[in-house]
Amino acid sequence: MAGDSKRLLKDYRYYLRIERKMSPNTVASYCSDVNFFLDGTDSDVRCVGSEAIASFLAERAEDVSKRSQARRLSALRSFFDWLIMEGERADNPCDAVDQPKLGRYLPEVLSVEEVTAIIEGVDTHTWQGVRDRAILEILYGCGLRVSEVCSLKISNVYVSEGFVRVVGKGDKERLVPIGGAAVDAFEEWLSMRPEAVAPAFDDYAFLNRFGKPLSRISVFNMVKKAALLAGVTKEISPHTFRHSFATHLIENGADLRVVQEMLGHESILTTELYTHIDSATWQKAILEHHPRRW
Repeated sequence: MAGDSKRLLKDYRYYLRIERKMSPNTVASYCSDVNFFLDGTDSDVRCVGSEAIASFLAERAEDVSKRSQARRLSALRSFFDWLIMEGERADNPCDAVDQPKLGRYLPEVLSVEEVTAIIEGVDTHTWQGVRDRAILEILYGCGLRVSEVCSLKISNVYVSEGFVRVVGKGDKERLVPIGGAAVDAFEEWLSMRPEAVAPAFDDYAFLNRFGKPLSRISVFNMVKKAALLAGVTKEISPHTFRHSFATHLIENGADLRVVQEMLGHESILTTELYTHIDSATWQKAILEHHPRRW
């Protein structure tokens, strides 16, 4: 990659992080995709045409899914939009490139029985087990993202008031109810939580054996292990608990707007796609409330 391209990529990263306030994971993903493209082209980014973008995506089409292709195109479109904003280009070469057609993505969803089996299957004879059970209860009980669980602060869990203050994507805050099993599991964890290795970590709710905040990978691995021990063979991740949380709420009559607020979605359309409701449930609800239902 030429020195000028490196400078532009560094400035673009700063723009995403500081001005757009994107999460560290999103910034890393976008910059990785742009870097991948820049490494494979000898052309000045100010002169790159749509043919180069289309060729870049086509050459790697067999190695990645259509969803990954769409993400790469989205990252490049964002990068070139930024170049236009900075006065480095007059047009966006991605505008002439067709978006890969995606089928409707429906994440895996657990049944209530499967969720219960996974949570109750955790061995709570050790402090790590008590911690893991509390994490699972909060993932399912509050519908948090794995990054939100890892960064959760003790001072943001208001047990007596029954809610959690969550700092989500783009540093946006929301309040999520917490109660029942999640509260009990969290309080049990706090009663035996080890000391943090440094004052900077004192307020982090979940720590590893070194007294540092848990990583996303650690939670991923814990969830997969817990599912395996419970005999759940579905391909799941921490996000599966978030999706199951939303699905079960709507199946039991929760308002879609309420679920949208709890999940922290900007658009109701995201929530509609995110929640997996079987057609029989929708059909029954519609027919029961339609004025000409006979």
